[in-house]
Amino acid sequence: MEGDEEEDYMSDLFLKQDVRPGLPMVRRVKEAIQKEEKQKEANEKNRQKSIKEEEKERRDLVLKSALGNENKGFALLQKMGYKSGQALGKSGEGIVEPIPLNIKTGRSGLGHEELKKRKAEEKLENYRQKLHMKKQANEQAADQFRIRFKTKQEERKMEGDLRKSQRACQQLDMQKDIDVPKETWFWIEPEEEDKKDEEDECTSSDLSVSEKLHILTAYLREKHFYCIWCGTTYEDSEDLSSNCPGDSAADHD
Repeated sequence: MEGDEEEDYMSDLFLKQDVRPGLPMVRRVKEAIQKEEKQKEANEKNRQKSIKEEEKERRDLVLKSALGNENKGFALLQKMGYKSGQALGKSGEGIVEPIPLNIKTGRSGLGHEELKKRKAEEKLENYRQKLHMKKQANEQAADQFRIRFKTKQEERKMEGDLRKSQRACQQLDMQKDIDVPKETWFWIEPEEEDKKDEEDECTSSDLSVSEKLHILTAYLREKHFYCIWCGTTYEDSEDLSSNCPGDSAADHD
């Protein structure tokens, strides 16, 4: 009957089937991976070992096994009173195990490994020296930058103190009816003033800002008893020397 041949969709066998989407694909991938791993294992077992591999296995096996009576050297030692596990030497202070073999499998000559190691150490040492030199150069550059920056700051401060001294000098000179400054640069020159004589230009340009400041502040102290850093005009030289800390900006810090 047709009804008997059709699958019963209400049976437990049908209802217990996992019908999540993509599950058959995941199963096929897992099966393929397992099959590939089994094939690799089989290939590894069936693979014929090379001559070098066989020699290494035999050598390792022999080196791991202790010497027996069949070894002529060991037999001679036993005849002379040596016992297995006993240290060599009259007082038993020698070695217990034989000197291990250092098998050389490469084609490089004797001492090549030491040379290779020495070159690697030299390369590392050169690299460390370069890093140290680079660090020192960076530190020196940073120090030079700080020095230049500090010097520029000090120069700008001195230029400001010089302008302040020039204004004070011009004002105090005019109060004493002095119409012409002792030096042309003692006063601040107006922008529209005529050009200086070549001789005055040379004299003024020969002096640095610090030298001008020193000369002008000394003139203010001697002529007007005035200190630009105190901002005070004293009564006389005695009052100036007793109450003013000094004749430089550093003395007033």
